[in-house]
Order: sequence, then C-alpha cells, then structure tokens
Amino acid sequence: MRGWILVVQLVVLGFMSFYGANAQQVPCYFIFGDSLVDNGNNNNIQSLARANYLPYGIDFPGGPTGRFSNGKITVDVIAEQLGLDNIPPYASAKGRDILRGVNYASAAAGIREESGRQLGARIPFSGQVNNYRNTVQQVVQILGNENAAADYLKKCIYSIGMGSNDYLNNYFIPLSYSTSKQFTPEQYADVLIQQYTEQLKILYDIGARRFALIGVGPIGCSPNALAQYSPDGRTCVQKINEPIQLYNNKLKALVDNMNGNTPDANFSYIDAYGIFQHLIENSSAFGFRVTNAGCCGVGRNKGLITYLPFLKPCPNRNEYLFWDAFHPTEAANIIIGRRSYRAQSSDAYPFDISRLAQL
Repeated sequence: MRGWILVVQLVVLGFMSFYGANAQQVPCYFIFGDSLVDNGNNNNIQSLARANYLPYGIDFPGGPTGRFSNGKITVDVIAEQLGLDNIPPYASAKGRDILRGVNYASAAAGIREESGRQLGARIPFSGQVNNYRNTVQQVVQILGNENAAADYLKKCIYSIGMGSNDYLNNYFIPLSYSTSKQFTPEQYADVLIQQYTEQLKILYDIGARRFALIGVGPIGCSPNALAQYSPDGRTCVQKINEPIQLYNNKLKALVDNMNGNTPDANFSYIDAYGIFQHLIENSSAFGFRVTNAGCCGVGRNKGLITYLPFLKPCPNRNEYLFWDAFHPTEAANIIIGRRSYRAQSSDAYPFDISRLAQL
C-alpha cells in the first residue's frame, strides 16, 4: 500500500512539473499599485477607471473581475510562480483569506494624492498603505499576537508598482494639473521618490521586509500616446518616455538606499520599462503582430478612448501587445510577470522575485 502511495505522489509531482505548477514559496503576497494590477478594488466606487464589464475579462475564467486586461494581469502570473492561489482584492478579502495576501491596487491611483482625480474616486498609495495597516491588525487577531504576526509577515512578498498615474494622469495633463509648471522633470521625479520613500518606511515599520519595486513602463509607446503625439503612429514619444526614465533611475537608486538603511529588509527593482521595450523591439519573437494599437478601443491606434463597455475586441488577442489604450494583453502580462519573477539579463536589480522569495 505504501508503495502505491509513493507512486501516486510521484505521478502527481510529475504532472505538477509538466503543467508548470509551483510549490508555495512564501506564505503571502501583498500588492500595491494602479490599474495595471488592480483586480477589483475600483468595482464599487464612483470612478470612470473601472473594468468590471465586458470586453474586459473576456478571456478570464468567469468573465470580468475588475482587471484591466482581457485575461490575467502580471500579479496573477507572479502569484502563480510563487505557488499561491488568486490573491483577493482588499474590497472583498475577509477572514483567513488575508493570510495568503491582499491586493490593494486601485486604478487611477498615484503616489501623489491628487493624481487621477479627474477620473473620480481612487485609493492613492497612502490609502493603500493605510488599508494594509488594517490588514495587519486582522492578522494579529488571527495569529494571536503581534510577534506571531511579525514573524509571518516578514516572509511575504510585497510588490509595489506606483508612478504611472503621477505622469499619465497628472504631470502630462497641464490643463488639469499644475505640476509640470511647478517642477522640472528632474524635480518632479525627486518629489515622487521622496513621497514614495515615506510610504515604504511605513510599510517597513508595520512588518514588510521583502519588497519588489516595479518601475513605470514606456507610456510614450502606448496606443494613447502614439495616437496623440506620434507622427507615424509607431515611433514612441520621447517627451513622455524621458521623464519616466528619470523617475525609474531614481527608483533604482532608492533600492540601493533602502537596502543600505533598513536592517533585515531586502528591496529589488523590476525594470518594467526595459522588459516592455524588449517586447516591442523583438515583437515577432514573442508572437506579437501588433505593438502600436489596442486590441480594443476607438480612434487612431485604437488609443483615443478607453473604459467603454461592450466594445468588440480583436479576435486575435494573443497577437496584440496592448489590450486597450494603456494596458497590456494577457499574452504580454504573462511574459512580463514571468520575467519579473525570474529575470533575464537586466530585468531586475539586484535580484528578481524568485531570489527575493528565498532571502
């Protein structure tokens, strides 16, 4: 009988290996960010930045969830690589479910409180950190005391992807926001990093120890930017990308600073900009036929209007890099998520998420 049990176990392990299932590497995964990683926190708030309707989620099991893609988003893929089930949004997480992690991300949210305000309600980075504080109090109650909670939480992964809306829905809209008149790109990046650092220190003070800081992608290559500013509809817009690269460079430097000044914590930078650029420049190698237009959208490059219910998307979604005016398709998210977890070349600094999970 024991022999049969061993055989069954080996067969199960073989199937897991064949189909890519991963053993659980960390107890939990906490996610902070914007629409790139929101999985439903904006569904029931007064906001234009919502995705709980078709065609969003058209390829996701069960249909629309609030994810801004046709299917999976990057953090779904990272969670799978870490051996974790679907991480619940804060809006619906309850009971012992929070012990495997929580997603706090909110579409249109930024590091600055005002970023994205023209789209309605959203939960900025500071609000997401406050929601994490509430989760920590619940973890203490579940595990019985603060020491047990601290021991548990320090083993978890914390991924943070903030900054896109501080440019897209703030700095690059001078008619609605004064930041581009107040600050040079260099000064603005410094201001963002300062505010970002303050929130990281709060997370550290309430238990976080393993941080993956996700850089801002090349917004100047999005269908929206190409539709508005690119003469040929294909050439990326450098007046948008250059300020973002300034920010990313400072975020990478922040990783060094935090690693040198926060005892028993580890910070890593994930180069989302570089990963995405690589997909654009080597699109055919990854099976992408269209890199300059959304699969689902309106106007030039299908990039002028997004967040419209019941638009008919393209049928060949796996051949598109972008799902809508701003967000990647599931096919792109799978690659970005996997390369965030296990880096190739300079995708991560000083180590990727797979290594972070082992530290």
